[in-house]
Amino acid sequence: MRVGVVDLGSNSTRLLVADVEDGVIREVDRRLAITRLAEGVDARRRLLPTALARVRNVLVDYRRGAERLGAERTLALATSAVRDAENGEAFLGEVEWSYGFATRLLSGGEEALLTYRGVAAGRPLMKGTLVVDVGGGSTELILGGPDGVTFHESLDLGCVRLTERWLAHDPPTATELQGCRRAIRSVLEERVPDSIWPRAAVGVAGTVTTLATLHLGLDEEHPERLHGHRIPREWIERKLIRLAGLRVRALARQRGIHPDRAPVLVAGIAVVAETLALFGLDELEVSEQDILHGGALAAAELPPVEEGAAPPGAFTCC
Repeated sequence: MRVGVVDLGSNSTRLLVADVEDGVIREVDRRLAITRLAEGVDARRRLLPTALARVRNVLVDYRRGAERLGAERTLALATSAVRDAENGEAFLGEVEWSYGFATRLLSGGEEALLTYRGVAAGRPLMKGTLVVDVGGGSTELILGGPDGVTFHESLDLGCVRLTERWLAHDPPTATELQGCRRAIRSVLEERVPDSIWPRAAVGVAGTVTTLATLHLGLDEEHPERLHGHRIPREWIERKLIRLAGLRVRALARQRGIHPDRAPVLVAGIAVVAETLALFGLDELEVSEQDILHGGALAAAELPPVEEGAAPPGAFTCC
């Protein structure tokens, strides 16, 4: 079955069109646009008109792309920005009726589990593997292995949220960066039990793939080269300090950095660095499979839509 999945993320809006057969996912097309849906949500608790307009423009193209490629079922996943916004539910109603996507507003726990499902699809994960998903509004931590998930948590540690809260100057001052890192560590120590000690870490999403692109010295992201690549923690620490000293304009010109990701990249890397440091992990493996792939499996489980009926919004997450 061919499906189309949209990730209405806090920093980016992404599309995956894929064929799903017996739990195997074969990518047909994948697209990404930086839309910053979470802009201002942390302070105002509303999706701003300018952010909504950016997402709407992208959804028009995604809807056409999914139709052109013959997607039989389509699903739009909403995460931190939408669940934090007072007008989030209304926006999802618009996504269903104006663009024809079934929608699902994920809780933090559902987001974590669906991300893990995507990462684990088609590959074994060793016992004690920590999946780290650094998003725009939140970061999900999921510990699992051959027997499934043993711990998961969704934390308000997204790169957009942290940038707006802590990194006011361009470039951020040393005090701001230290304050941001202390805040990240405080949340991690408060919300992660002392009994959680992973043996390895797998990272997903834009901050992680950007780090891998930089580590490999690539001009832009190449998923086939990034998937499975391992980044040393010491290198991440050095890169964080170096990039934090640059203005956003200079960051946007750096080889391997998407210009629209530059304003929030430092905060995202800080989350990665603090997470690895907390658990004493020496490296981070990169996965190009993430919540989109979990969403593809979920979309294939959606009931068929009767002609003239509203798109279904419910599915079994995991």
